[in-house]
Amino acid sequence: MTRYTAKRIPVHRGPAVWNALLPGQDAAITLTGDETADVVVIGAGFAGLSAARRLTQLAPKAKVIVLEAGRIAEGATGRNAGFMIDLPHAVGSSDYTGEGNAANRKITALNRKAIGFAKAMVDDFAIDRNYFDPAGKVNGATTQNSDALNKSYLHHLGEMGEKGEYLDAKAMAELTGSAYYLSGVYTPGTVMIQPAGYIRGLVRGLRKDGVKICEHSPVHKFEQVSAGWLVTSGTHKVSAGKVILATNGHLESFGLAKQRLMHIFLFGSMTVDLPIEALKKLGGKPRWGVTPSDSQGTTMRRIDAALGGNRIMTRSCISFLPDMEVSEGLMKRAIGVHKKRFAARFPALKNVPMEHSWAGHLCLTRNGVAVMREVDKGLYSACVQNGLGTVRGTLTGIGAAELACGVASDITQHFTSEAEPTKLPPRPFSTIGANVYLRWKERLAARE
Repeated sequence: MTRYTAKRIPVHRGPAVWNALLPGQDAAITLTGDETADVVVIGAGFAGLSAARRLTQLAPKAKVIVLEAGRIAEGATGRNAGFMIDLPHAVGSSDYTGEGNAANRKITALNRKAIGFAKAMVDDFAIDRNYFDPAGKVNGATTQNSDALNKSYLHHLGEMGEKGEYLDAKAMAELTGSAYYLSGVYTPGTVMIQPAGYIRGLVRGLRKDGVKICEHSPVHKFEQVSAGWLVTSGTHKVSAGKVILATNGHLESFGLAKQRLMHIFLFGSMTVDLPIEALKKLGGKPRWGVTPSDSQGTTMRRIDAALGGNRIMTRSCISFLPDMEVSEGLMKRAIGVHKKRFAARFPALKNVPMEHSWAGHLCLTRNGVAVMREVDKGLYSACVQNGLGTVRGTLTGIGAAELACGVASDITQHFTSEAEPTKLPPRPFSTIGANVYLRWKERLAARE
């Protein structure tokens, strides 16, 4: 019989910022004894909870148990920028344009299906609408080179039949309160979320629908038995007919896709709740999100009191860390970069302190594919989001649940037809080479 044993469990550096901005949660519900289930979902992030929701739709009488290693929204779900992007957003491409119009139209349709699925959960579970705001986003340019990327992106959107609005420097200043940006491209389809608020709302709704969601219940191993799978968490075991792995990069921790996953960490900092004097100096709109036209640049986002305070987030600095742990030195370096980039954009606020700084784990493959398929009999993967955890996690979670229920869809067809992840060069060459390349790209995009 096949056995999968975890080599590590998630290790995080810094707070899960979006969770830290919300009121404290109720006491954790943990796995307290042996259980039986029809399906066990490992991981309570975007993928795992979307899988659980789809299972309740397709098999309403099935018993579903979700096991989460930490607390709800304390992992990667509480550490992203909060953009649910509908359009192509290939993070390895200089201008996000991906693989051509036909492929991009297809992925846009799938992304919008994921956003629609998320919106339906917001409606069904009465989640605060502030946590799911269809405000759109802006690609911001700060140099002539990145402005050229913006114009290229706008042209590409036109070829796809998609809407995009070019914003000049004046319009960008009116939006952000910053004179730093040369231009922007506004696209209306992105939803700006408060990730922790959204995820907490999903958990509340799913629990009411009968899904058992257990926190502080890391899975140490799971093994095939005659009836399906036996999942071990601490001293407790869950017997289940099927298992869905929704652990993103920690798929490799269980020995799957070995030496094929790129473990990338992005760093973020969030200001204190801005005092009235600072808000007066700032101007601009109370909510906006700007991704960099050059994908190696800096993401900025402003939020208001309904999301956790009047604050500005700065997100940049990328490291390739195959051991999935961030050093204190990398954290300090990122905080220093964030302060400089924040001050460059908002010189009148340069002395405003950062209250929270953190690292977030992304998982990519060299050829940009996910791992959403049946990886063993009755074992399904909803992993590898390629830097698009909110939308791609939702899609892979839906797809894994559909595969587990024997349902075919455009989502399952898309992911199961993808190639295997390309193998990485051996260590230490992959680690050294990737980080040298990332530092070089970061220097080129320093003003971004």
